[in-house]
Amino acid sequence: MIYKTGRYSGFLRPISYAIDLGIIHLLAAPFFEENYVFLNYVLFVSFAWMAIALRANFYEIYRFTRTTNILALGLRQGALFLLLVFAFFGFYRDIITSPWEILIYVVQVMALITLAKIAIYYLLKKYRVLLKGNLRRVVIIGLNQKTDQLRKFFEEKPEYGYVLLKTFNLTGDSPEALDNCLKYIDQNQIDEIYASVAQLDNAAMNQLIDYADNNLKILKFLPDNKDIYSKRLDFTYYGYLPIISMRKIPIDEPFNKFVKRSFDVVLAIVIIVCILSWLTPLLGLIIKLESKGPIFFKQKRNGLDYKEFYCYKFRSMRPNPEAHLHQISKNDPRVTRIGRIIRKTSIDELPQFINVLKGEMSAVGPRPHMVSHTHMYAEKIDKFMVRHFIKPGITGLAQVSGFRGEVEDDNHIINRVKYDIFYLENWSLLLDIKIVFQTIFNALRGEEKAY
Repeated sequence: MIYKTGRYSGFLRPISYAIDLGIIHLLAAPFFEENYVFLNYVLFVSFAWMAIALRANFYEIYRFTRTTNILALGLRQGALFLLLVFAFFGFYRDIITSPWEILIYVVQVMALITLAKIAIYYLLKKYRVLLKGNLRRVVIIGLNQKTDQLRKFFEEKPEYGYVLLKTFNLTGDSPEALDNCLKYIDQNQIDEIYASVAQLDNAAMNQLIDYADNNLKILKFLPDNKDIYSKRLDFTYYGYLPIISMRKIPIDEPFNKFVKRSFDVVLAIVIIVCILSWLTPLLGLIIKLESKGPIFFKQKRNGLDYKEFYCYKFRSMRPNPEAHLHQISKNDPRVTRIGRIIRKTSIDELPQFINVLKGEMSAVGPRPHMVSHTHMYAEKIDKFMVRHFIKPGITGLAQVSGFRGEVEDDNHIINRVKYDIFYLENWSLLLDIKIVFQTIFNALRGEEKAY
């Protein structure tokens, strides 16, 4: 028998559309004196807004979507909306308004729309907990460590609205037949099925997929211990042939690349003009007075696509032949007195914004290693080379997560690589901004491994 279950409320999307378009047009009304021009604006912007919103997945927000992702969607939609509004006012030149007024209007619109989306998101969470609405009835097929973690998630986080009715054990002392699982799903009007890949052979998996397709059930799989299932796979078609790529890198998308590069350039110019312009001669004088040698220290590092480049820093050590071979360690005698201060506060890293401006580095990304160390880690640390799919950074997710400074053992570098790969696969502008502020906070507070 075929069942059709109510997976989503049919009113949520239209309500979101109406709220957003209402905000856009209400705030735009003061710009227009003639009704027919305002009507043209309403028609043009309504159509264009929906077109770019659907293309950019602006309304693809679900109960498991993170708040940071909602903010990221708002930033992307805001950038496209700004171009849209400027295009309209550029066409109607007789409307007297300044670019700053238009910019303020767009910022206000996107701020209110984003706040409305976040408010709806959290109101729905409260609605699920307090009024027991907007719920999904779910079952888990397979009993192991991963499915037990999912069970705890469903039980401990009722605000997500998942009601777990049963977990089926397909293996072990008293296994349950898959046919019995499907019968239970029919009888209890289950909305979503979560199945462990490790618990299903090919025949059982195909039977479950066919059942879900024919009965309009949402089917989701939990990965087993095989690495391929734990990656962010990129699925596409070559003609009609499905192709799976092992990894999707958000920064490779043209729009994201433009956003990240713009962020890097603006931040680099601000740092160079506002800080390095006066700090360099002052700090350079102190460095020169304490020890002979150049103000800047440059060292070959591996960057994007494993290409070598010279990474710049304020010199914090006395000139020595081992600078390019050995990492600095705690109480290293090579470090000068001023060097200890600038390393403790991470001021020595500021000249790397020159590398950022040159396009060799990014403000945020995996920290580049000395060439000799890169070769060593590439041979002994699994997936170390994945870091070189993107530009290296002055700071990174690994550094603000406790894995900065001297590499004390293999476990340290393994965890650093894990954080770098997570950043690479989950990049967003908001994540960059968060890492930058966390880096500033850590520098002001002082870090134990900053030596």
